[in-house]
Amino acid sequence: MTYLFDGSLEGLLCAVFEWFERKPGKVQLKTSIHYLPDAFNVPFDVVNDRKKADRVWKGLQSRLPAAWLRKFYATFLSELPGAFQHLFEFACYVFSNPAGAETNYGNEHVLKLSQTATMVEREKHRMEAFIRFRQLADGIFYCGIDPDFNVLPLLVNHFKNRYADQKWIIYDLRRHYGFVYDLTKVEELHLAPEGEKNLKKPGTARMSDKEEEYAALWKNYFNSTNIPARKNTRLHQRHVPKRYWKYLTEKI
Repeated sequence: MTYLFDGSLEGLLCAVFEWFERKPGKVQLKTSIHYLPDAFNVPFDVVNDRKKADRVWKGLQSRLPAAWLRKFYATFLSELPGAFQHLFEFACYVFSNPAGAETNYGNEHVLKLSQTATMVEREKHRMEAFIRFRQLADGIFYCGIDPDFNVLPLLVNHFKNRYADQKWIIYDLRRHYGFVYDLTKVEELHLAPEGEKNLKKPGTARMSDKEEEYAALWKNYFNSTNIPARKNTRLHQRHVPKRYWKYLTEKI
């Protein structure tokens, strides 16, 4: 049996609800976009229903500690092939077994969620460490990112608390959305294709008059504290992988 859903967390939770209501046996969970029709298999279309999704989420909250709810959400944000299936099977497994089922790492879905969540959290930590803002002409601080995983929702609270006194925008150029903070609240942001195109070109967006001075000061500080004789490129790349260098002012 194939269940088709829209790829959202709400849709995933609704798929779990439908499985328990229908008990169809083994189910393959597929997103509508990536499903290839099969003449011998009539799929079941999962319709999003907020009440059903809330019931499943509340059920998970009652059975799982907060750390595992976080792992569940982080795995959803991983966007890895097969992640949806593991989440679906994990939820069904937790509901079908006594409390504490999430501690059974002999179950492949429990193990996979734990491993995937660790990778996502590592990417989140690196984004927090390596993101560098540039001040635009209107005073807003901006940073464009394209992380391996969809970690932007996990970053919002960190930057809201750390930079509570300044307006900022963090935009995921790969996934075409971001968040903007206006000193009071954080809101999701979606730009038109032309606006995204301009953000991808550093010279196109109008910077603050002092931005180049700040960048030069930081590069000078970085160079002055560097000790060429103790250069260890391999160790440096272990702590700061090359794919993150594009975010760092001192590397540009």
